[in-house]
Amino acid sequence: MAKLGRPPVLDEIKQREIVAIISMGCSRRTAAHYVGCAPSTIQNTAERNEKFAEKIDRARSQAVVTHVKNINSAAKKAQYRRAAAWALERLNPEEYAAPHADMLSAEQIFKLLAYLSQVVVEEVPVSEYRKKIMKRLGEMTKMVSAVAPEKRAGIVADSTQENDPPKKRLP
Repeated sequence: MAKLGRPPVLDEIKQREIVAIISMGCSRRTAAHYVGCAPSTIQNTAERNEKFAEKIDRARSQAVVTHVKNINSAAKKAQYRRAAAWALERLNPEEYAAPHADMLSAEQIFKLLAYLSQVVVEEVPVSEYRKKIMKRLGEMTKMVSAVAPEKRAGIVADSTQENDPPKKRLP
């Protein structure tokens, strides 16, 4: 019997290309553009396909390790050290780039969404409104997760239960 439904956008070949591109240090957005899909398609496929998600995570780690090795070996030659450091700052800005005063990190955004969730649960008395607001905050959390999935750190803002506080409270 024929399999019903739409064929997957990312077949095995495109998935391998995405992993290869990410392993070189490119972003998911660049990989998506190269294979002709949206970055969210990569995220959605990774959420449905655990092996693909693991390959992406390993590829990203491989790119970071490669650049760290390059920095270590290039430290002996000052003219090459800066290029590897530049690449690391762009690959993993949370760890290697100097923070910008006017920008929030993914972790800060998750904390803000968790705090907003807490405020909604405590301050919005009408259950129907509270559920709608919590649903929207959950959607925002998913959008940020698509951009920085490794930074979620267990902070959840998508609880729609009336009296459930967010999973992680802020000080």
